[in-house]
Amino acid sequence: MKKSIAICPGSFDPPTHGHINIIERSLRLFEKVIVAVAFNTSKSGLFSPDERVEMLKALFKNQKNVVIDSFEGLLVDYARKNNAGAILRGLRTVPDYEYELQMSLANKMMAPDIETVFMMTESAYSHISSSLIKEIVRFGGSVKGMIHPLVEKRLKEKMKKV
Repeated sequence: MKKSIAICPGSFDPPTHGHINIIERSLRLFEKVIVAVAFNTSKSGLFSPDERVEMLKALFKNQKNVVIDSFEGLLVDYARKNNAGAILRGLRTVPDYEYELQMSLANKMMAPDIETVFMMTESAYSHISSSLIKEIVRFGGSVKGMIHPLVEKRLKEKMKKV
């Protein structure tokens, strides 16, 4: 029997409409998608991993086959622990592909049984990144259509404190 669980890892700091779009579209391919917020020691996030998990749970509260979790350590170890047969990665640009290709080749060497599936971001979201969203909000610009209103509210509250 083929595994139909995919892990969709990321920092999601904050989650964007592009992230949501990739996760929702992946449900056509996988029975279950585990959205895994990474504890990334090389990045200092605006939101804590727990805050990101909380936002994602709110965004996907009506999706029974989307599980929100967090992890630390090697992604392939996390994927094995959750019986996932695939790692799902969204791509926006050529630099995204170059970075993700390197990661997928390393993961394949460590876990030959786990496939990496690349999904192109829909054009409406290809310009959106979490970094861009934070920059726009920092300078008082509108992020309407780029992030969910719940995320926008949380982001503006967080930016007031920074």
